[in-house]
Amino acid sequence: MEAIERIKEWPAATKNYVGELQLEMKRVTWPNRNQVQATTLVVILTVFAFAAYFAVVDALLTRSITKIYAVLTK
Repeated sequence: MEAIERIKEWPAATKNYVGELQLEMKRVTWPNRNQVQATTLVVILTVFAFAAYFAVVDALLTRSITKIYAVLTK
């Protein structure tokens, strides 16, 4: 019978959740357009920096492994 009681409590629990969610959303401070653009630019530049770093590391590891493989297979 516990399952039936939990089902009966579901509408009240859902209403409580939605009410708390609305209250919490009123407290949120949303960034303005300039803040969004600035942080987006930082993210894009960071992604490109990491991509360049990993490209260099990948190239170095590829060369190193190729040379090691060439030495070991002679």
